[in-house]
This record gives sequence, C-alpha cells and structure tokens, in this order.
Amino acid sequence: MTSNAVSVPRDSIRTPVVWGVVFGALNLAAPLVFWWLNDATVLALIIVLIGAVYIGFAVADGRPKVLVVEIMVASVFVVLGAIAVTETAWILVVAYAGHGAKDLWQHRTHFVANTRWWPPFCLVIDWIVALGLIVEIAVGVHFR
Repeated sequence: MTSNAVSVPRDSIRTPVVWGVVFGALNLAAPLVFWWLNDATVLALIIVLIGAVYIGFAVADGRPKVLVVEIMVASVFVVLGAIAVTETAWILVVAYAGHGAKDLWQHRTHFVANTRWWPPFCLVIDWIVALGLIVEIAVGVHFR
C-alpha cells in the first residue's frame, strides 16, 4: 500500500511553526483590538476566516472534488462559529482544535495541492488559540 504523504524535512517547518506561535498569540489578543465586539464574536469570525482560506487553496488546486470538500469543511466552521457566538466558548475550543486536526491531516496527506507551509503554520495557530481559550475559560474570562 502506498501513501500520498510527502516526507517534509524538520527544518522546512520550523519557520511556519515559529510564525504560527506569533499569529496564535495575536489571535488570542484580537478581541482587545475589536473591543466593541464580545470576545466570542471576534474569535468566531477568525475561525471562519481561517477555515475559508482552504477554499482559496482548493480553487488554486483546481480539482472539483477538492473544492467541494473544502467548501463543506469551511461550512462546518461557519456553523460552529455562529453557535459559539450565542452558546458557549467551549464550541470555539472544539472549532479551533478541530481545525488544527484538519491541518494535521492536510499536512500528512497533501489533499489540497501546493499548501506546503500553510498546514503546520495554521495548526500551531489553531492549537495555541484552543489551549489559550481553555485557560481563559478555566480562569473565568467571560465571552459575552
């Protein structure tokens, strides 16, 4: 059985991972910039934007199957974001952790062609935000 996964040298993902840490921290701080919106709304908008990026990659890839799958996946993040705005911030944790898992799958399978550094970059952002949200929820930060 053959694998579609491409071996990526460790050094080639160091830079995206470092930038992922920076952008993960910026994502956690984003509600401070948009002070007039509640935190859940800001973070929900960001996860929708992050999920939609793969639609652009799918268009560039050019395969209809990839485009359909990525639109369906992005739609899940739109729904999760909408639910998180009115329900609980734990939905945001699920969305960010889930998108990070999707990034890990993408990094291993290269389902969408030519994404190279994006999946490890985005995975780090997603999981940093998910972990940061868990800490914020645990210490009593209010998201409404």
